[in-house]
Amino acid sequence: MRALCWEGVDKLAVERVPDPRLRNEQDVIVRLIAGTTCGSDLHLIGGHIPAMRAGDVIGHEFLGEVVETGPQVRRHAVGDRVVVCSFVGCGRCWYCANDLWSLCDNTNTNPGLGQAIFGHDTGGVFGYSHIMGGLRGSHADYVRVPFADYGAFSVPEGIDDVSALFASDAAPTGWMGAHLGGVRPGDVVAVWGCGAVGQMAARAAMLLGADRVVCVDSVLERLAMTELHIGCETLDYTATDIEAELRERTGGRGPDVCIEAVGMEADGDGALRRYDRAKQRLRLETDRPAAVRQAVRACRKGGTVFVLGVFGGLADKFPLGALMNKGLTLRGAQQHGQRYIPMLLDRIAAGELKTSHLATHALPLDEAPQGYAMFKYKTDGCVRVVFRPGG
Repeated sequence: MRALCWEGVDKLAVERVPDPRLRNEQDVIVRLIAGTTCGSDLHLIGGHIPAMRAGDVIGHEFLGEVVETGPQVRRHAVGDRVVVCSFVGCGRCWYCANDLWSLCDNTNTNPGLGQAIFGHDTGGVFGYSHIMGGLRGSHADYVRVPFADYGAFSVPEGIDDVSALFASDAAPTGWMGAHLGGVRPGDVVAVWGCGAVGQMAARAAMLLGADRVVCVDSVLERLAMTELHIGCETLDYTATDIEAELRERTGGRGPDVCIEAVGMEADGDGALRRYDRAKQRLRLETDRPAAVRQAVRACRKGGTVFVLGVFGGLADKFPLGALMNKGLTLRGAQQHGQRYIPMLLDRIAAGELKTSHLATHALPLDEAPQGYAMFKYKTDGCVRVVFRPGG
């Protein structure tokens, strides 16, 4: 079968790889219907996530048709159209039982690597380095899905493929940021990043009752898309003083909840931008935390900052003094999608959550390397590229 493989820093190729096989009784094999790019993929493609190996299949956000099931699979049958959570959860360990699915104790097949970097191992995730299990990714004709009764979700007939696709990762990640960030009715929420996850976080905050939501970015097409499809306010950080503007819009207090949805390659401005880029390039720090810094400084006293963007290790010039002296709550997580996906599918079906606009471009799987280049450089207003096996 064909699969999109990582072959080194900034090198991708569609190659022939062996077809997946059932390995455990709770596996299913899924034929890809649609997959999509994700901003966190750019971190591993660019060499910022360690423990990638030449030939690794990437991709983690996908929709497919079940073509084979293991003997212990109870909730799916051949022919089912399913959206699959990017993180794999066993459904039985302490973390899964407490709805902390991305922290599963049993799905990372490379225990020890995460401990060395994070202090503990995370759960397994499709196509995202050997630190997170080394599972083959989803940009392929067929995908093996472990623990499918917990991680694959049947899509109602009334939902189109593209809309359902974003329930795999972008929508639950964004929703988690607003939910675990503690958004309450009447809150003012600021979101850094107008990509798919940032837009979904903004929409989630609105649905959870926020009185005002402001999204921060610098890409004009993304700002315009957010205003049009999400319906919230936007700010271009290259054109205004974000901290001053947010204070002005909140009567001097600052947002109640700040959600960072940019990640380890965030760009700021001025001297700190040059500092972060130089240190990351020299591997003196792994992450550029410009958006997190700004979120911590902008957040009101006693507020909450939630980090959704992917970070890999160490960040310099973190405003720890602001965090402590302002009494902030700082949280972060990889998505606990199994907790949210059924509810999100219901909201998509009801028209409360719109996701299809995120798919700005479509390409066949054979052209996935070109799609990632378009996505990386945001050419032609690209927000997400959707790949389909047959074009």
